[in-house]
Amino acid sequence: MTARLGTPATARRRELLGFASAGLLAYAVDLGLFTLLRGPAGLGPLTAKTLSFAAGCTVAYAGNALGTYRHTRPRGLRTYAVFCAVNLAGAAVQLLCLAVSHYGLGLTSQRADTVSGAGVGMALATVLRFWGTRTLVFRADGGTEPWTGGNGGRRGSWTG
Repeated sequence: MTARLGTPATARRRELLGFASAGLLAYAVDLGLFTLLRGPAGLGPLTAKTLSFAAGCTVAYAGNALGTYRHTRPRGLRTYAVFCAVNLAGAAVQLLCLAVSHYGLGLTSQRADTVSGAGVGMALATVLRFWGTRTLVFRADGGTEPWTGGNGGRRGSWTG
């Protein structure tokens, strides 16, 4: 049995592919800009990373707002601010994984740092970002959720 256009399985696949595409483009912008700012521009590591992270968030937001979640019609700076907060939480998860591995477990090699920060941390952060993006930022208004068949997520005073 093949999935028809518009079925829940097709909607899930499109959402995942759109989210992943926007995220990969944002990652490329973040990495490229960080490298440029850190190298030829001569900025310090924290300044360069702050600017590249902000640019990456903006690219990811635009990709999701104009592509993956265009049907939700996000409005205003509040949506962008919540999106950035979700991405900051994801970054904190990555740093926490690295800190636990490096300082808590004593796994201090370059390989261990890469696995914990860019492997395990990135995987957990991506799950958090996906959940936060679809639940807190780009909720479907009154429609059904392709994942659960629900009513579009919880509504609360601070979430919309």
